[in-house]
Amino acid sequence: MRKFLVVLDDTRECLNAMRFAAMRAAHTGGGVEILSVIPPEEFQHWIGVGDIMRAEARERIEVHFEVFAKWMRDRQGIDPHLVIREGEPVPELLALIKEDPDIGVLVLGAGTGKGGPGPLVTQLTRNAGTLPIPITIVPGSLSKEQLEMVS
Repeated sequence: MRKFLVVLDDTRECLNAMRFAAMRAAHTGGGVEILSVIPPEEFQHWIGVGDIMRAEARERIEVHFEVFAKWMRDRQGIDPHLVIREGEPVPELLALIKEDPDIGVLVLGAGTGKGGPGPLVTQLTRNAGTLPIPITIVPGSLSKEQLEMVS
């Protein structure tokens, strides 16, 4: 089964990427893999404090994931899988793609603000020709109706 890989973060454009991935998976008989990466600098504290912060970060991610997962299950009939990693986002994303041969498409949301499309989109599109899978970039400004039409 081909899986659509989506990155779960706190950006607005993440929502459109999630929706698109779920709708494409439902239309093509695929699955959705959701990756969330906890940056290492969040835990540069004493060991006990770092462990508590790590546990809290994982809990926040799982709660955030459940919102998307419920929508995917209820509306699209897709049961997504969550992967949580610690490290730098791009290397962790590339490692997951390398480890899981069922991942067939990376879906990223592009920001609409003055800051550009976002760091992941910027970094990964620079090296798009060397990636082992295609990238689908979903504009953050698309409406639900527009997403349905293109998926």
